[in-house]
Amino acid sequence: MNNKNTYQMKDKLMKNNQFAIVPTDSEAAIAELQKIHFITAEMTDLKTVPAVYQALLAKSFPEVRSTAGLKYKFANIMATRQQTLDVWLAQAKLVNNQVFYNVGLQLLGFLPGKDFDLTDPLLAMRDIHLPMVGDTAFDRESLYYAWYLLLNTRGSQGQTLIELLTAKGFFAPFYQTDNAQKPLFFNGKAQAVFDTDDLIRDVVYVEAPLDTDNDGHRDLLKVEILRPAETATGLKVPVLYTASPYNQGIDDRAGEAQMHNVDVPLTAKTPDENTYADIEYHATTPALPAPRPVEKTTADAEETFGRERSYTLNDYFLARGFAVVYAAGIGSVDSDGLAPTGDTAETASTIAIIEWLTGKRNAFTTRDGDVAIKAWWTNGNVAMTGRSYLGTLATAAATTGVAGLKTIISEAAISSWYDYYRDNGLVVAPDTFQGEDTDVLAAEVFSRSLKAGDAHRIQGKFDAKLAELTRDQDRTTGNYNQFWDERNYLKNVDKITADIVMVHGLNDWNVKPRNVANLWDKLQAVPVTKKLILHQGQHIYINNLQSLDFTDMMNLWLSHELYGLDNHAETLLPNVLVQDNTAAETWQAHDNWWQDTTKTLDFKVQYKELVPADHPVDQRAAHFTDKLPEKLFNHYKNDLNAWQTDLLTEDKTNPLYDHRLLFKSWQAPADQLLVGRPHINGSVAVNQHFGMLSFMLIDFGQAQRLTVSPQMIAPKALDLGYHWREDDLKDFKLAPATPFKMITKGHLNLQNRHEPWHAEAIQPNQFYDFSIDLQPIFHHLLAGHQLGLVIYATDMKMTVRGNQDLQYSLNLNDIRLSIPLKTLTAR
Repeated sequence: MNNKNTYQMKDKLMKNNQFAIVPTDSEAAIAELQKIHFITAEMTDLKTVPAVYQALLAKSFPEVRSTAGLKYKFANIMATRQQTLDVWLAQAKLVNNQVFYNVGLQLLGFLPGKDFDLTDPLLAMRDIHLPMVGDTAFDRESLYYAWYLLLNTRGSQGQTLIELLTAKGFFAPFYQTDNAQKPLFFNGKAQAVFDTDDLIRDVVYVEAPLDTDNDGHRDLLKVEILRPAETATGLKVPVLYTASPYNQGIDDRAGEAQMHNVDVPLTAKTPDENTYADIEYHATTPALPAPRPVEKTTADAEETFGRERSYTLNDYFLARGFAVVYAAGIGSVDSDGLAPTGDTAETASTIAIIEWLTGKRNAFTTRDGDVAIKAWWTNGNVAMTGRSYLGTLATAAATTGVAGLKTIISEAAISSWYDYYRDNGLVVAPDTFQGEDTDVLAAEVFSRSLKAGDAHRIQGKFDAKLAELTRDQDRTTGNYNQFWDERNYLKNVDKITADIVMVHGLNDWNVKPRNVANLWDKLQAVPVTKKLILHQGQHIYINNLQSLDFTDMMNLWLSHELYGLDNHAETLLPNVLVQDNTAAETWQAHDNWWQDTTKTLDFKVQYKELVPADHPVDQRAAHFTDKLPEKLFNHYKNDLNAWQTDLLTEDKTNPLYDHRLLFKSWQAPADQLLVGRPHINGSVAVNQHFGMLSFMLIDFGQAQRLTVSPQMIAPKALDLGYHWREDDLKDFKLAPATPFKMITKGHLNLQNRHEPWHAEAIQPNQFYDFSIDLQPIFHHLLAGHQLGLVIYATDMKMTVRGNQDLQYSLNLNDIRLSIPLKTLTAR
């Protein structure tokens, strides 16, 4: 093939990023192949390497039960450019790496002539970043080792060959093996030797140390359990526990009715002398009703359920020797209590499930609470999983240090609710959820309202709770107060004993990156193993990406954490794994985020240009007004994308030209990796006793950029087991070129320039110094691109929108932007 065709073909290939392969020597690999019955006693009698190879290939089609059927499969695989596999096997004298990887690539789902060339499969192996052995011709031992590595190699749809064979029924014969042989691990990861057609589904009601609805009885919490059938005959398994307030349904209409109007003016706050001590939350211990007396116990649940609201990562592990538990918590259908959005009671209800799983709390078979049941089927090791509110509750649980919680996998999780609904003294909404607050979320997840009889009994109490949330969250000032301090899990990071995997999107403007950055920063001083994965997406799961072996990574992690397998997960998985924002299918491992940086990029402002910090700068002020013509204001309210585009457009005819300041740096002389918290200093004056500033950091430069949502590659393409559930295959793709992209943003109430709990007086038209950290970043800035800094006031997507006649002046001599830099590694 000529070079031009090779290049065109290479461009179409996926790029494999695989971090969960456990390095294994040849002797150990052969032992593992014997354990999973790929190498059998009969193979020792085979005289030639091609015969052994044919026996291995035969096992790669577990769905075929006849010699004729196997011959047909072989006839549909090309061994060389001229020969099909069946023809080649009939005359083979040796097995070389060209034939081995021609066949191997096809087993992995790659197509000759489209994904690779049959004359040079090794080129494709290198281009896709697939592991391979260097032997030109294989003896029996090297063939076994190459086969072992191939089984652990990811294919065109992002699953390893052993997973593809699993979906065809390779491990079905293991369903009947003795419990002593389960779970089964291969290359450090649990395999699907559990029959998901035979799962046991139980419902129990855990008694929490709470009475949030004040009915004189401790709150009972409904728990749905899925566990392998082997647990009924003595196998003890660990638990993946997902605490999801959405699990029993949501009341969308109640949430919508509670939404707040954001088209209201910003108002002056009464100055105060508050210190943190004045607003610090101090837990109290309310009197509780006595626990329900236990007069009878049983090992058998009395209730079951049909289909749970599942998470596909949990589904994957149900086939591999893990139980899964779902609980919606207080205020949900079939549970007691009132939904409180993030308070200590919600945390207590979350860990009550763990305490039952580890034998420290009672549960009952029915809501009558008269027959107790234990979690006798678990080994006592628990992990928590889930995204958003689910990951938030996992984080909250970890900060209690509850025994038995070995690890959490928290994705897009809140670490402080103030950082979700507020920002530096301002009411700031999650992106696309303008008007939401803690009371709105509580109304939505209070699913007890969906059951008419239960709602009849409890709605009055919940309405009073809702009024309390509305009052205490304080949308009037936006200040940090005792309400928010109670919902700040960062205060208790030192209590964490569970190892942690955190996953977060660098373009997540729902749960903004500050939430994971602050937790990661505080964890540096905590003696637990912690891992961080930062992707370029929004508020998403990443367990179905083609380019990253996230599910395998979590298999390696959970096999280690919950089964105690010595698979070196704690050192094999990168400390920090980041998806590059300039190229598809590119992930880079780092030792840390910004904590290990030694360089800083510093800029000051000259006219409307950012220049190096040591450059002379003229003394002058720049001005903008926040008030828009009413027609334009209404247009932007209804088209937020148009607002953001105009905000970043330089053209002087742009309707927002006089309503913001836009600064641009000189062109970057080389690629730069910007990390951590961009910091801005400056001085500002406003024509009223109050005001706010918003900031955006922009990457200016024509370039293709990744989509912030993974794109569909193939629906239901990922099999999670044999005759089991599926997931869609997706990945981030490069979109058509655009001239700019927002990197990050931040907001500041000018009366909270120093602390979010302390409101200061400001005088009209007087300059005041300010200092602010923007949301943290991990951004690859290409050579020739420019950094942009936009300073404005009303954020149509996030802040209140009073459209007031507020005039802002900024002293250009004082504006300074600082960003930590990290050494850029070659891709």
